[in-house]
Amino acid sequence: MDTSIKLLLGLTAVLAIIHIVQAQDQKGFISLDCGLPSNESPYKHSNGLWFYSDEKFTQGGKTGRVRENPKGYAKQYTTLRYFPDGIRNCYNLNVEKGRRYLVRAIFVYGNYDGLGMKPVFDLHFGPNIWATIDLEKTANGTVKDMVHVATSNLMQICLVKTGKTKPLISALELRPVGNDTYITKSGSLANYFRYYLSESSSQIRYSNDVYDRIWNPLFMKTWTQINTTQNVDNSNSFDTPEIALQTAVTPTNSSAPLTIQWTSENPDERYYCYAHVAEVEDLQANETREFNVTWNGIQYYGPFVPRRGLVDTIYTLSSRSCDGGKCRFQLIRTDKSTRPPLLNAWEVYTVIQFPQSETDESDVGAIKSITAIYALSRINWQGDPCVPRQFRWDGLNCSNTDLFLPPRITALNLSSSGLSGTIAAAVQNLTQLETLDLSNNNLTGGVPDFLGNMKSLLVINLSRNNLNGSIPQALQREGLKLFIEGNPRLCLSDSCKKPHKKKIIVTIVASVASAAIVIAVLVLLFVLKKGKPAIQQGLVRTSTMNVTFAEKNSRKFTYPEVIQMTNNFQRVLGKGGFGMVYHGSVNGSEQVAIKVLSQSSTQGYKEFKAEVDLLLRVHHTNLVSLVGYCYEGDHLALIYEFLPNGELKQHLSGKGGRSIINWSTRLRIALEVASGLEYLHIGCTPPMVHRDVKTANILLDDNLKAKIADFGLSRSFQGGGESQDSTVVAGTLGYLDPEYNHSGRLGEKSDVYSFGIVLLEMITNQPVINQTSDNSHITQWVGFKLNRGDIVEIIDPNLHKDYDFNSAWRALELAMLCANPSSSRRPSMSQVIHEIKECLVCANSGIGKNLELEPQEITSSDTSMVPMAR
Repeated sequence: MDTSIKLLLGLTAVLAIIHIVQAQDQKGFISLDCGLPSNESPYKHSNGLWFYSDEKFTQGGKTGRVRENPKGYAKQYTTLRYFPDGIRNCYNLNVEKGRRYLVRAIFVYGNYDGLGMKPVFDLHFGPNIWATIDLEKTANGTVKDMVHVATSNLMQICLVKTGKTKPLISALELRPVGNDTYITKSGSLANYFRYYLSESSSQIRYSNDVYDRIWNPLFMKTWTQINTTQNVDNSNSFDTPEIALQTAVTPTNSSAPLTIQWTSENPDERYYCYAHVAEVEDLQANETREFNVTWNGIQYYGPFVPRRGLVDTIYTLSSRSCDGGKCRFQLIRTDKSTRPPLLNAWEVYTVIQFPQSETDESDVGAIKSITAIYALSRINWQGDPCVPRQFRWDGLNCSNTDLFLPPRITALNLSSSGLSGTIAAAVQNLTQLETLDLSNNNLTGGVPDFLGNMKSLLVINLSRNNLNGSIPQALQREGLKLFIEGNPRLCLSDSCKKPHKKKIIVTIVASVASAAIVIAVLVLLFVLKKGKPAIQQGLVRTSTMNVTFAEKNSRKFTYPEVIQMTNNFQRVLGKGGFGMVYHGSVNGSEQVAIKVLSQSSTQGYKEFKAEVDLLLRVHHTNLVSLVGYCYEGDHLALIYEFLPNGELKQHLSGKGGRSIINWSTRLRIALEVASGLEYLHIGCTPPMVHRDVKTANILLDDNLKAKIADFGLSRSFQGGGESQDSTVVAGTLGYLDPEYNHSGRLGEKSDVYSFGIVLLEMITNQPVINQTSDNSHITQWVGFKLNRGDIVEIIDPNLHKDYDFNSAWRALELAMLCANPSSSRRPSMSQVIHEIKECLVCANSGIGKNLELEPQEITSSDTSMVPMAR
């Protein structure tokens, strides 16, 4: 064997043979018969499992019963729940955080509606997609079965409508399994195959299997069946059913390997394989059964001698891939062996990644408590409150909606929601809440003190309720806007002698004196408007900038401080129409980038003002954040966080000594950019369009995390589509949406087009405009290559083909779709995010399964039969 192969095996293949006795009953089991009427719940299955109605685990949905039952499925698969209303409908299951579970969902159509139209829909696990359920492709239903470690005390399984058909589910089952089993380096394990090797036609599950795994029989014509009636000790943590271990197969040709092979449509699929082996024959003293275990021809364990009547489980602690999607698992007898190899039971799992973090557990608990207290029932208040963004609950805004940090709820709007009673104490558990709107309800009682202790709150709207008493002193603080008009029995002090007839807005941001100054400036402007046009521009700047920076928490710097921060403007980072950008530091430690407005730049001032207006009111992890500002006479400067890895554009070409980023990092950056744009489009009020999305405006921090910069051209638009008004066309040649360029009508799809061009750049590393080529624009160049079938030359050669081809082509298709000349054919940024996430996990989420076995019909009179996991 080659030395490099030996080294590889030494690093990746680890044998684990476990002998730990473990008992298990139904404690922790959840067995839901979906659609079962509550008056028929619970009931005991013939195998001893108790099944319950799902009514209390989900909201909404309607019940049905199968009309066609060709395989005689058990009772739990004859009823179902379908969801005609809403896009996402979820089940909420209480679990133990950190515990490993077998999660199984079963779907049987059975022509319950008499329409003969089998549905297609998505199955989500929390905020992540688990699988696409396509019952058109299955004759009698399907099973999705995986092993997953609970990341919180609540597990949410959601059915998501993707077309015209209605999602449905027949049964949902949770089984705790041993925490020392099915361990992965990352991700969860989706069941690929689970077989016991026998000529039998019956499935095995509870009570023969303490974990209620479903074992299907597998037998090939090239095998010989052997078995025993004696006991087989299955006492290791996998607890393989004894009945499965009492049978085994050997190759009929005793000198041949025992081979199982299959083909996956995804050549980069990663597998975990578990071989359960126990000797079932009494060998003579001069007989030996010894074999090696190989994966695609490479030995990873052996030689191994099975023990009589005692199970050993052989597996690796690292996932394995197959060459070109061709997988071959073999047991090969050694030269000293007198008997052929043997195998009793066999499991194969694929790695499935759930990259999107769930919303912070404390926030989820708080919002669910608020929902219960006020008996709120909203069709879209299901599943994770914050992610994925297209399913974010109405009335919420969230931060940290990237893949890696748990999102936090930052805004709660329950205005006009019919609330009654007092302000719920659960609100204080939303510790990152910045905006709370409880206006236009029927809330009574006083304003609670705990609101004053929520330091993150910037805006509280309690107007038009029936609140009474005095406002806590802690709420009369600087930087907090408190709206309380329409509460006649609520006052600012303990006296409360007179009801307030006028609108009360407590905004402790600027003093009365400051307000008087602003009024004086406005009056001065009016007086001087006609008489002194030469200084009008400066006065307008003064007034508008005062208004812009009023009521903000940003830190104000003096111009001498700016000079000191930049070391007298020593290091230039860049230059634009607004002026220069310099490197600096605050307090000698925090690095910043300082944009200084040129006094001669009229257009630069407008961009400067637009950027101020936007960045002082939006906050997102993928948007460059504003540290502070300088507004002192004619000196205007904005101070931003400094991103040391500079522009994305340089990392594609390697210019300026920048490193060339790999494929997976490019996809992650694309996802982060899309997340920032989606926030502008649907997370801002009013929604915003960036208008100048390009690789030069995407900056990277120390960890190559992407942040969108340069908001000088950003504009608001009418939510939900295009602007009703035309705007002066702005943007960068090559990235500019041709439809917007022609019509002047601004909409979010203009940013989608620009993003598509950025994604093409990241895939190809080609110039956006190349005047020396007949196909001068990057979309023309890519289209030309695709039409010639010359797709290999499209991907950036700097990647040296070190990328997953499936995800590369999927990303390429997405980029061309975004850059479609017609805005109506472009996806939304939410759809883009979903597709990029699919690209990111493409290598671990293949669905192709073609087991190379002899064709066979499997029939059974066993009433516990369930659909095959396919």
